[in-house]
Amino acid sequence: MTAPATVSGRPAESRLLALAGNPNCGKTTLFNALTGLRHRVGNYAGVTVERREGRLRNSDITVLDLPGAYSLGARSPDEEIARDVLLGYFPPLPQMVLVVVDASNLERNLYLVSQVMDLGIPVILCLNMMDVAASAGLQIDVDGLQRELGIPVVPCVASRGEGLARLVELAGAELPPPPTRRWKLPEREERAATTLASTLQSDGSSEARTALFKALTLLCEDNADERLLKGLTPQALAAVRTSRTELGESLSEIDSVVIESRYAWIQDVCDRVCRQGEIPITWSDRIDRVATHRIGGFLVFFALMALMFQAIFTWAQTPAGWIETGQGWLGEFATARLPDGDLKSLVVDGVIAGVGGVIVFMPQILFFFFFIGLLEDSGYMARAAFVMDRVMSRVGLHGKSFIPLLSSFACAIPGILATRTIEERRDRMVTILVAPLMSCSARLPVYTVLIAGFIPQERVLGVFSLPGLVLVSMYLLGLVAALGMASVFKKFVFKGDTPLFLMELPPYKLPSVKTVALQTWERSSEFLQRAGTVILAINILLWATMRFPGDATQHSSERLRNSIAGHAGRILEPVIQPFGMDWKVAIGILGSFAAREVFVSTMATVYNVEEDDEDKQSVSVRVQMQSEKDPNTGAPRFTALSAVALMVFYVLALQCASTVATVRRETGSWRWAAFQWVYMFVLAWCAATGVYQLGRAVGLS
Repeated sequence: MTAPATVSGRPAESRLLALAGNPNCGKTTLFNALTGLRHRVGNYAGVTVERREGRLRNSDITVLDLPGAYSLGARSPDEEIARDVLLGYFPPLPQMVLVVVDASNLERNLYLVSQVMDLGIPVILCLNMMDVAASAGLQIDVDGLQRELGIPVVPCVASRGEGLARLVELAGAELPPPPTRRWKLPEREERAATTLASTLQSDGSSEARTALFKALTLLCEDNADERLLKGLTPQALAAVRTSRTELGESLSEIDSVVIESRYAWIQDVCDRVCRQGEIPITWSDRIDRVATHRIGGFLVFFALMALMFQAIFTWAQTPAGWIETGQGWLGEFATARLPDGDLKSLVVDGVIAGVGGVIVFMPQILFFFFFIGLLEDSGYMARAAFVMDRVMSRVGLHGKSFIPLLSSFACAIPGILATRTIEERRDRMVTILVAPLMSCSARLPVYTVLIAGFIPQERVLGVFSLPGLVLVSMYLLGLVAALGMASVFKKFVFKGDTPLFLMELPPYKLPSVKTVALQTWERSSEFLQRAGTVILAINILLWATMRFPGDATQHSSERLRNSIAGHAGRILEPVIQPFGMDWKVAIGILGSFAAREVFVSTMATVYNVEEDDEDKQSVSVRVQMQSEKDPNTGAPRFTALSAVALMVFYVLALQCASTVATVRRETGSWRWAAFQWVYMFVLAWCAATGVYQLGRAVGLS
């Protein structure tokens, strides 16, 4: 019986395997297939870049999913993180790297492979999307490619599970030797790079395995990353200056020589191992004739968005009704068995009504993320970015800004983090400042309760439902507002030319139901976790502020009015009265600063606390808002007009403390975070007031 392979004295099963690759190469699909549900999401220490890692199936090997990168040149924060992990700046250092490449774009993908091979870490190459390459008439000699690179090469179709068993086997086997560098520079540049690498190694500025990579980086970059510079001795810094002087070229010229030398070698490899047959006109090409058309592309995009939101609103009604019924039964159960008093109020009003009022919207959240996952996994999202680039460029935004903005439909925080792919700081700052204007999933409960309660179920043109169209209009309002404010910022705050947008369009493919389901559950489970932790804690705190101080002999409505929350709401009431809101809604707005969806649970708590124990009925917040009356006129407090005005406010206001904190970390300043909150609040107040007052002026209600 052979002894298990070891890594630095540890069993092979305990090793760290890093997963690297270009965007759109199927890396996420492969990661999900390799780890299944055995993965977790966090952040790298000291930064807000997402860190995804999990356990390789049937082993204890940890798989670390690195951010997508076209190169290790670190021209964006995501690429910087990928490079720094592989250099060991974020310990522990991976013992092996699995590089995923798109087989149908082998030449471009091998550039990153060549850089990873320079780092002196054992490498496995996953030749993914072999089916796409075959459909494009491309034949790849896998054995020949393995000989040319000197590393294991595994053909794979991750979406169908083909090749996974071999990858798992190699990941758990004895570590192969680190690859040797196969590409060469022209003689003068090669001599300068190897001399500098030798100096870095001899004076302790670099390990032997990374010395050449660091030398090339220092020769090519004017302002090399501070992590590289920080570890250099005075002797090494002098050697860098000497090498640059001896070459007598500008840094851009040296950089070009390095890039051209890599690609010359890559071209030679591809010429040896690839054979291109007749290029067929694929069904992807046929679809793109419409999906990327100057006019048809917009029609397809908006039709898909309309279909998605119509389906979300319609299909989610039945399961949402089941949850609402269950919440009502649980409230009645607790009401009947708990004695009157603060404990009963806390359980029924603060916990069941508050948290239940948010969980009831879980079906809408699930449907939303499922549709987004289908669009991402099918390859359509890249087309959406291509189509929207025409609009983005007119307001001065980079086409890459569309993906962060689209991510912000789910949550502004990952959308803001996604701006790291934008190289130009001006464009990145503008995108950060407007990303929260996109309607995130946390706003969906607010929209849903107001639409379900006050927008009539009518058909428009005999096809579309009015509630669905109102929901779509809220999302479009956020998009239009984001583009408008981006135009303002580019003209007056972050002036500069819009850079050229280049983007690869991956081929369409049938989405993997398993992958989409995993992503849907991963994203939606965060909503449930927040409901069971943050929202629960907030509602208990809000319940206390609505209950105390108070006189138990007073009617509950009077007690609420005189509570801490009641006083705060009445202070804010004059600010929101212009768009038809009262002090009770003000309590909801204040509470929702922690998280937007807390507005729904806060309003549920407000109306439940307001009722005396003997009058309590377990009804949804939607029904409670429908029955709310103006104490002065006896007319309904909420109407379709006031509901729309409130939705407009929530579209444009930055009611999210987590987003504010993320903006501060990404921009490095509370000044920008405060500016963003103020401008969005002013925009929201003006728009909501304008909608309400104009509506009243023309006789709407």
